[in-house]
Amino acid sequence: MVTLDDVARMAAALPEVEVGTRYGNRTWLVAGKGFAWERPFSKADRKRFGDDEPPDGPIVAVRTEDLDEKAAILAEGRRGLFTIPHFDGYPAVLVQLDAVTRRVMEETILDGWLACAPPALAVAHVERTRRTR
Repeated sequence: MVTLDDVARMAAALPEVEVGTRYGNRTWLVAGKGFAWERPFSKADRKRFGDDEPPDGPIVAVRTEDLDEKAAILAEGRRGLFTIPHFDGYPAVLVQLDAVTRRVMEETILDGWLACAPPALAVAHVERTRRTR
């Protein structure tokens, strides 16, 4: 299980991350672009679930590079990663923190950061990470 505090630490560990608020929710940004944000379900979201129960616990949305990457991530069938109709046509996945592993969350946060970071910053981070392994 992953907590919102864990997500905050994972995001803050990446270069040039700032924390802001968008639509009343904590958002992690790089170069002014939100790559992850708290995403509680709205009344409209809950209504769209119909008779199905929405996932429990805190939910975080994380950007993907594009819709193809989103589709590939969802096709992997990893527990805790999903989407809802509100996100149709938008390059982001939702993460149920109570269901996802720490490793999957770290990978998802990094992928979201890479999708939004300026190319030079992203390349420098990847190269630095490879050298330290």
